[in-house]
Amino acid sequence: MTESSVSMPDVCSPHEFRSLMSEFPSGVAIVTTLDDDGRPWGMTCSALCSLTTAPPTLLVCLRAESPTLDAILRRGTFAVNLLHGGSQSVAELFSSRMSVPERFTSVDWSTGPSGPHLTGHAHAIADCRVARTADGGSHVILFGRVGCVTQHRGPGPLLYGRRRYRNWPE
Repeated sequence: MTESSVSMPDVCSPHEFRSLMSEFPSGVAIVTTLDDDGRPWGMTCSALCSLTTAPPTLLVCLRAESPTLDAILRRGTFAVNLLHGGSQSVAELFSSRMSVPERFTSVDWSTGPSGPHLTGHAHAIADCRVARTADGGSHVILFGRVGCVTQHRGPGPLLYGRRRYRNWPE
């Protein structure tokens, strides 16, 4: 790599960065797991992408101080629940400051191989095992090896962009 002669700031402001990323709509997921006592944990996540199909691996980025992340790292597994278009209230619930275990009393869920499945709110669910982690500053990057996938028929994906939720057009 060669050094550029163009002058550029080292880092943009957090406000500028959030504004940039709001212009990149993404699907909305709830990442879930169970702790050592069998209690459910989960949080809304839009920082998710596929890495490779061989082996099938997802990248999921969670806040470093998240109790859900702590439970995932202890257990070593997590589920990625891709929300459908009728689940905006669930996305908002799991991104709220409400106590995490209380969130699960407000939604229907079942225990999946790697964590809670929000079957009434997800159009697809991936059960993952933590393959490795990486430091992402304020976030931790999880490399999730996908063990199995469950798909449900119904509304299309819930999207988030420009600080608003939208349904995938039919």
